Amino acid sequence: QVQLVESGGGSVQAGGSLTLACAITYMNGRYCMGWFRQTLGKEREAIAITYTGEGNTYYADSVKGRFTISHDAAERTLYLQMNSLKPEDTAMYYCAADPAPYGGNYLCVRKKVQSEYSAWGQGTQVTVSS
Repeated sequence: QVQLVESGGGSVQAGGSLTLACAITYMNGRYCMGWFRQTLGKEREAIAITYTGEGNTYYADSVKGRFTISHDAAERTLYLQMNSLKPEDTAMYYCAADPAPYGGNYLCVRKKVQSEYSAWGQGTQVTVSS
């Protein structure tokens, strides 16, 4: 069973940068992987999605141009580079994974709902102060 462990969260001032990492174990084959975030009282929101092979990526409008998702197969790690952070980026950030369907290089970007992912990390908190 896939196991995911996030790291890299913390506190930063607005305009700063952070890089989140998601260490992956027991993953075989191709997967859809994503970063979600959640604040108190709100649903978990997909902000970046990728395919562990070569394929398309998805970014929520709120982070497009500021965040970059990447997967390093050799390091077995999913990253989220976050630049130009804003106070509204404050949230708990989660890494998620689910086996990719045939055509995952095109279809993974459609998996934007929490229930579509079978594996989750424990989350890492990001706090951005103004």
